[in-house]
Amino acid sequence: MAVFNRVESPRQVEDAIYCEVIQAGDGWMRVLKPGQVMRIVDLEGNQAADTLFYDAENPEDHYSAVATITGQSNIYLSTGSILRAESGKELLKIVADTCGRHDTVGGSCSAQSNTVRYSHDKLSMHNCRDTFMLQLAGQDGSYTKRDLAPNINFFMNVPVTPDGGLKFDDGVSAPGCYVEMQSIASTMALISNCPQLNNPCNAYNPTPIQVLIWDK
Repeated sequence: MAVFNRVESPRQVEDAIYCEVIQAGDGWMRVLKPGQVMRIVDLEGNQAADTLFYDAENPEDHYSAVATITGQSNIYLSTGSILRAESGKELLKIVADTCGRHDTVGGSCSAQSNTVRYSHDKLSMHNCRDTFMLQLAGQDGSYTKRDLAPNINFFMNVPVTPDGGLKFDDGVSAPGCYVEMQSIASTMALISNCPQLNNPCNAYNPTPIQVLIWDK
């Protein structure tokens, strides 16, 4: 199941029409027009960028891990992966990737999962589910809690064990690694830059990511 399909991008940073640094624990949400390319950069390495996508013209049709995994017969994402919605609609294609593998089964951290995985005193810790909800709440009622779904964890290393379990291991990313996606349809992108302090996915040190967008 391992995928390390590393492909560098021909795009130059100075040609990007948009650039923003997202601090650890912060969220980001923006519509990508058809043909636009979004790059997520792991600035310091081993960071986890929890990400969801929606058909911008039909917000109820969100990214589907099941449809995406079934379409490519692999649980990991890399260059060439098509990210699909619940309806089966193609939302984006990964067109460059210098990390080589991204998780689509581990899900996002939440107050509840932090208590189950770690300890009850972690309930109040900042988490990706709350960040997602905060971003969705700012969209004038277009999105609700029901629109949360199993997400992609870009740069996160979640191997599947021989007995079908999941492990949250040290990241396989490094400073400056990036993943780049071209939007096939009008797509809403939602990111929570993970604040997780309790597992090695980000070396116990949440760090910023960068988002860049090109028109093509």
